Amino acid sequence: MHGAEHLEDAAASFDPLRPRLIRVAYRMLGSVADAEDVVQEAFIRWMGADRAAVLEPEAFLRRTVTRLCLDQLKSARRQRETYAGPWLPEPIVEEAEEADDVTLPLMLALERLSPLERAAFLLHDIFGLGFEEVAATIERDPAACRQLASRARTHVRAARPRFEVEKERGLELANAFFAASRTGDMTALGAMLASDVSLHADGGGKRSAAPQPILGYTHVMQVHKAIGALFRLHGSQLVRVGFINGLPGFVTREADGELQTTALDIEGGKIAAIYVVRNPDKLRHLN
Repeated sequence: MHGAEHLEDAAASFDPLRPRLIRVAYRMLGSVADAEDVVQEAFIRWMGADRAAVLEPEAFLRRTVTRLCLDQLKSARRQRETYAGPWLPEPIVEEAEEADDVTLPLMLALERLSPLERAAFLLHDIFGLGFEEVAATIERDPAACRQLASRARTHVRAARPRFEVEKERGLELANAFFAASRTGDMTALGAMLASDVSLHADGGGKRSAAPQPILGYTHVMQVHKAIGALFRLHGSQLVRVGFINGLPGFVTREADGELQTTALDIEGGKIAAIYVVRNPDKLRHLN
């Protein structure tokens, strides 16, 4: 087979699976760019594989992607340790009908798992694979995989939404939160917040952001009072309202010309956590 035909043949079987493989890689890594790199590396390997001998291309490629992610997670741990301020996954902005079941709090809980626990949990609990297939993918026996997934489940239980927020209601709250925070309407803002609300801002050392999460109603209100004054002075433009990693939120263009995402974790009709991504490296894919 000539080079061009060989490439076309590999791409014809690979491209329909690419979106699913990117979902696996993104949920493993929390980075869009890293997920795309891993999937591209899997494609290079697919071109070099004896494809005629592969009975189930999707299972073969999912294994390849998962193993590449496991290698990457081991080095990512070291990078995370030197990260400036709170680390948040790269934001994925979705329409209401495609809003993800792997929400931002769950992504953060996955960060605290070992790479193998994370892989076992995602493959079994999220992608619905049997433990035989999980075992073949992460090269452990099925009993060990059961244990890994069970340990992971215990760790992430608190991060799984206890009750679904109605999508329309979530978007209403996101619109109201944007309006109140940008106009400095502290009464309206205060009415939306839970008493134990927290604010997490990821600037990655590239843009100003609180170096630690801000915890509790009083402190979060104080911060919004201060930044509300800046918003009124310099402006903050709403780009769109939607779902960010499964949570209602919005994308804005701030006074420095850079994008920013705000995602709201809602519990019992109140905002329990606010997640703001300001690190420009994590927002490039949104442009």
